[in-house]
Amino acid sequence: LAGLGGGSASGKTTVATMIIEALDVPWVVLLSMDSFYKVLTKQQQEQAASNDFNFDHPDAFDFDLIISTLKKLKQGKSVKIPIYDFTTHSRKKEWKTLYGANVIIFEGIMAFADKELLKLLDLKIFVDTDSDIRLVRRLRRDISERGRDIEGVIKQYNKFVKPAFDQYIQPTMRLADIVVPRGSGNTVAIDLIVQHVHSQL
Repeated sequence: LAGLGGGSASGKTTVATMIIEALDVPWVVLLSMDSFYKVLTKQQQEQAASNDFNFDHPDAFDFDLIISTLKKLKQGKSVKIPIYDFTTHSRKKEWKTLYGANVIIFEGIMAFADKELLKLLDLKIFVDTDSDIRLVRRLRRDISERGRDIEGVIKQYNKFVKPAFDQYIQPTMRLADIVVPRGSGNTVAIDLIVQHVHSQL
């Protein structure tokens, strides 16, 4: 079980996908922390609609569900994963089923923010990408894929995303076994990770 942490839009998913492709082994599962946002109350829904809800805080995630899900996957059991809708900030009715795997990659901004969760991770990778690059990517993604407006994205970034990075994400870099500077552009680091996982398998 490998954990992939790093700031918002640092390229975690891309790095995870590159690792999976290069590993070229059957039974690899990629699990995103974004699936495990807590269900919001009506009041929180309203805050989210006006970019006033903090999605970049450990409290926004359902760590109990994350930990029980990862434990089951590590034991080779199948699990049900909630499907999160970013446009409505809610869980969809249907869940998806994942089956046990030889390699599990768990990626998310708060991947290293919980002590219980850390104990489950066999390998901790931190994707370290410059903040200006992350902001540009986030603007592009939230506007084109999630239907946000530029003012809203910048407000959310300044109010929640940046302070959360400084407080909860950046400090966890020292917990990582491997830090990948420049994210997916760093093919040497990705090759080394793949070699390490192969040797463990």
